[in-house]
Amino acid sequence: MPTQEKVTAVEDLRVRLDGAKTVVLAEYRGLTVQQLSELRKQLRAVAAEYKVVKNRLARIAIRSTELEALSQHLTGPTGMIVSKQDPVAVAKALQTFARTNQALAIKAGVVDGQVLEAAGLRALAELPSREALRAQLVGAIQGPLTQLVGLLAAPQREIAYVLAQRGKDAAETNGEGAA
Repeated sequence: MPTQEKVTAVEDLRVRLDGAKTVVLAEYRGLTVQQLSELRKQLRAVAAEYKVVKNRLARIAIRSTELEALSQHLTGPTGMIVSKQDPVAVAKALQTFARTNQALAIKAGVVDGQVLEAAGLRALAELPSREALRAQLVGAIQGPLTQLVGLLAAPQREIAYVLAQRGKDAAETNGEGAA
């Protein structure tokens, strides 16, 4: 018979997971309390949260959802990272923290409904940020448009140069005949 405390814990976890774009499971064995606090701080900066979960309760919370594929990874001490924002920012924050704290082991995650293993999450972390991608897109669009404007303006510019030169030549011719 489940206790009210466990039922509440499962419901709380379901509420946290509802509408999440990114859910990552990580093993925190070997991390100190101070290191976990630093991880939480870095994740808060990218609108994500870290919660240590009980595997059995987490399995119940993700049952019959798109996160159910993570059930097989709910073994050992498990921390769950949840974000409803940019998945790339979360992956970058985890990658940055894992570089300096090798004890953090990424197990797997679900990003926009797609299950990714640890290698897939590392690849996601290597993508440019959303702002950088937007800047690249604007640059890719702006370059050809600038060339097009230059090409369209070239005939008018050339006509202006020819007329200016003719006017200059005519002035020199008229000026020579009068002198």
